Amino acid sequence: MKCINCGTDNNLKDRTANQGRCKQCNHPFAFEPTSMGNVKITDPMFAKILADISASNTLFFTPKQLLYFLDSRLRNKSFQSLQFASFYIFMNVWFTGFVGGFLSGIIGNNSFLIANLIYQVCVVIYLFKNTTSAKLNNPGRKASAKSLQRLGVLILVVGILASLFVFKSFILFVAIVIIGTSSLFLGTQQLGKIGKLTQELLISPTQLQDWLNRWEQINNAPEKILLSPRKEITPALVNPDVTAYSFDRLVVCDSSTTAQLLIANNFHFENNCAILSITGYPESIFNTTMEMLHRNPDLKVYAIHDCSSKGISLVNHIRSSDRWFLNSNVTIIDIGLLPRQIMATKRGMFIQSSPDLATTAKQLSEEVRQSLTSEELAWLDAGNFVELESFTPQRLIQILRSAIISASYNFAIDNSSMILIGDSGNDIYMVESFG
Repeated sequence: MKCINCGTDNNLKDRTANQGRCKQCNHPFAFEPTSMGNVKITDPMFAKILADISASNTLFFTPKQLLYFLDSRLRNKSFQSLQFASFYIFMNVWFTGFVGGFLSGIIGNNSFLIANLIYQVCVVIYLFKNTTSAKLNNPGRKASAKSLQRLGVLILVVGILASLFVFKSFILFVAIVIIGTSSLFLGTQQLGKIGKLTQELLISPTQLQDWLNRWEQINNAPEKILLSPRKEITPALVNPDVTAYSFDRLVVCDSSTTAQLLIANNFHFENNCAILSITGYPESIFNTTMEMLHRNPDLKVYAIHDCSSKGISLVNHIRSSDRWFLNSNVTIIDIGLLPRQIMATKRGMFIQSSPDLATTAKQLSEEVRQSLTSEELAWLDAGNFVELESFTPQRLIQILRSAIISASYNFAIDNSSMILIGDSGNDIYMVESFG
């Protein structure tokens, strides 16, 4: 492992002899991959992850965004088709020889053939479990499904020829057809389900916090990581000349964390909009900002939220709360995330499931449920959710900026590409695509 301080390569013997320090500059290593179990992190890897998620230290990010980003890097190495092919060939020979030799004293001449059939069944089961594994990412599960298809074809072609012309056994032919077609069918079936399956994080927030604490002790805290938003109840002093103006656009987030992220990265300055959370963040300027916004009859409100039974209620809260825009004709655009956007996208999103959110989904108001399709309701009722923080800061900012520009263009030219779901009072639109 290379030292991030001086670049010297230190093997395990060097690190052990120097009590976990670099042999050249004596700088401590934050991680020792050989003692970390299944999840292995090195200092250079962690430093690169911090640089990548912050776009070379230019963007702020949240701890949970770091958690998702680190998870994706670890998950990308979870299943490789070429490595599996090499392993399959080696184990095919070894398992057949070892188990067949062990069974030869019990069942005689057919022991090696039976051992090989057992091995093929085990591989089919292993690959099928991979296609449903919450610990693999979508590319890994997709690769496993394709491997199931290839294995099925291989078993059918080689097995049928061997059973008919070498062993001349009808029983073997039937067994080969069952195993091969099962593998081919399961692989094809699972390919169509990959994008709808849920996932679990490989590491916990507690683990990540322990690693961050260790990193901070040795290398200082990451410059662009955001702490939890603090409540500042005391109203901020705002120049009266400023409050005389208003904004043409407002971005409302379903959490103070998302609002803090956008503000920290100057999204409001660069896109000439106000940013508030549904919880009232930032508290010190919330009332003043709302007064300014209500002065603009042409205001457009852009809602961005998690795709969950809680997040999906954001738009309804904005238009029905007297703290926001009750009895106002303001136009509201629901950017997402929405279940229909997740179902339509070809890009895999990190879908998770929660029993608590399943209960919350069934308790959604009738008004909210009527705005969703039956497929969306079924998705939410199952407890599925996708968090905005599963996107990197750069990606999230790009999606939001693109949605605002696209919506502005559509309203100026033709809003037919957006779905109108409002009734009298507020016009509410849904954006069909999230990035």
